[in-house]
Amino acid sequence: MTDDVDRNRRHFLTLATAVTGGAGIALAAIPFLSSLKPSARAQALGAPVEVPLASLEPGEMIRVEWRGRLVFVVRRTEEMLARLQQVEAQDLLRDPESKVTEQQPDFAVNGYRSAKREFLVIEGSCTHLGCAPLPQFQVGPSDDWFGGFFCPCHGSKFDLAGRVYKGVPAPTNLRVPPYRFIKDDVIMIGAETGAA
Repeated sequence: MTDDVDRNRRHFLTLATAVTGGAGIALAAIPFLSSLKPSARAQALGAPVEVPLASLEPGEMIRVEWRGRLVFVVRRTEEMLARLQQVEAQDLLRDPESKVTEQQPDFAVNGYRSAKREFLVIEGSCTHLGCAPLPQFQVGPSDDWFGGFFCPCHGSKFDLAGRVYKGVPAPTNLRVPPYRFIKDDVIMIGAETGAA
């Protein structure tokens, strides 16, 4: 009878030790697993950004930050859109048809590089060394400048669709981030699909 009590006690102690050890491991794992979750700041940096366009007048540009990157949103006028064809006609661009597919989503592989021809959404980072190109939408001073973006650091030039000129240090067009229209006058930068 003493052997039965010792066996029962031994079985109980083994079971109690296993349960207590398992609970201790689970409780110790909670802080570790919680540390793997991104912080609220990191989640906010990676989140899509809604941009209202209703107050953006034709010919104006706004700057938006998405994932720590500068994004330009330009509402192009009919005159600006016509100048895109003039640049193409003079064979001034390195990649006029946007054949470097990593530079833009599929919906932006067109002459306007946008989901809607009126609105240009591009990252404001020169593809040469990452400088921020300046918007210079007016025509001139030379015969081959139809307006666009100019990087003063090393002289890279981009047209009003963010396409790079030939003979400048920047190797590729300005990047078009993923975005989509969630309303006629609101875009969401960071969404993975094209125009709604």
